[in-house]
Formats: sequence, C-alpha cells, structure tokens
Amino acid sequence: MTQQPTNLDKKTVFEQLWNITKELRQKLEARFELNPDPSVEDLQEYSSLDGNIKGSLSAFWGKEIDWLVHSWLGNPEKSNFSTMRLTTWLASHIQVPHLAFEFGTLPNGDILFYIDYIARTELLSDLAYLDRYYEPVNQTFLQLLEDARLKVFTSKSVYVRLFQSPVSLCYTGAPTSDTLEITRTVAHETLERWLTWVDAAEPVSQDARATLATRDLLLRRTAAERDPGNKFAAQLFGTQLTDQLVRSLWGGDRKISH
Repeated sequence: MTQQPTNLDKKTVFEQLWNITKELRQKLEARFELNPDPSVEDLQEYSSLDGNIKGSLSAFWGKEIDWLVHSWLGNPEKSNFSTMRLTTWLASHIQVPHLAFEFGTLPNGDILFYIDYIARTELLSDLAYLDRYYEPVNQTFLQLLEDARLKVFTSKSVYVRLFQSPVSLCYTGAPTSDTLEITRTVAHETLERWLTWVDAAEPVSQDARATLATRDLLLRRTAAERDPGNKFAAQLFGTQLTDQLVRSLWGGDRKISH
C-alpha cells in the first residue's frame, strides 16, 4: 500500500516556503556584500486596505549586485493566497544570468514555485550562452516535467511566458512535505550552480557595461510593471501603495545608484 501524502496546514506551508527564501538569502549574504536601500524602509511592514493581507519588502545593492529584492505578502490565518520572492539582479561587470525565485500558495491551497535564470542576451542567436547556462538545467527541467506530484503552471500573460527561460521551473503541487522538499532541493541546487558561474565568469569589457546595464534595467522594470498580479494588488492595497511596491521591485525609488 502506498501511503497518500498528507496536506499540511496553510501556516506551516507559508513558514516553510519563507524559510527556504531565508536559507537562500543567507547563502547570498555569505558570498556578496549587500547593503539595504533606504527607499523601501516604509515597506518593511505594510497591509491591505482591509487589514487582512500583510506584507514586507526589503531591497539591497552591492558591488556585484545591482538590485536584490526579498519580499512576501499574505496571511495564512485568513487566506490561502500568498506570494514571496527572492530576485537577484547582478551588476554589469559580468554577464551571468540573473537569479529568480518566487514561491507561494494559490487560492486552492496548492504550492507554486518559479525558479529561473534570467537571460542577459538573445538566446536564439547567442548559442554559446545558451549552452553554457541553460543546457545544464535541461535535465532537471525534464525530470520535473515527468514528476506526477507536480503540474506545470502556465501564465496567461504573453509577456510572462516570453520572460521565462526555456528551462524555467514553474510548477504547482499539493501542499505536502514532498512538494516542499522538491522546492527546497531544486532551489538550493539552482543557487549553488549559479554561484559557481559567478565565480568563474569573465569580466564584461568596460565599454559594453553601460549597454548591458540599460538592458537589465529595462527588463527588470518591464517585468515588474507587466506583472499580471498588479491588478489584483491594486484592489488589495490601493493604487498608491501598489505603484510604490512595483517601483521597489525594479529600483525606481532607489536612493543609491550602483
């Protein structure tokens, strides 16, 4: 007899997912200099208009990191829905992909995870970049595709689907210990692989850095502004706070330029 996995309660799932982001951030802090940006000080604690949904957002920068966001919103006591992210945007000194983690729970109670490397060049034509940074993840992508415990999550947004890489790991699953363990394992593998790339990366020439930085910022801003969840956020938090949260994701109010 195969024992059926037991669904965990909302609070446990939320805390476990948030703990994964904290574990990942600790590894980043051990490797990079990270300075808090004062532009998001008033976002350390915020809440929805009705007070039911809480949130927190922190942003950092450093010598090698242009912008790092660590955030969550939700309320496992009152809602099935939650979302949290840890997104690391590198400075233009190297061309290693940026690193994206987003975890959460859906209204039906399922776990959602999105784990990806954000390309900094055109993958259709830059085949060396594709082979170096995306081919190594293809086996993981194919393995998760075959995992009966997971279901591929497909965004309804054309832009979001375009933003995701060919090996984007974006899945939902029942809120069980198994699903959480898959999320944790794959997330740590993704980070560890990325850190080896950062350490081995060749520097970008000085004359190419401004162009790369401009592309990075455009991508970061567009991704934040075109997030389909912004409409939902505006209903929860009002337009003013939502606009501030969106700007914080791309560094629109940042006090310290890189």
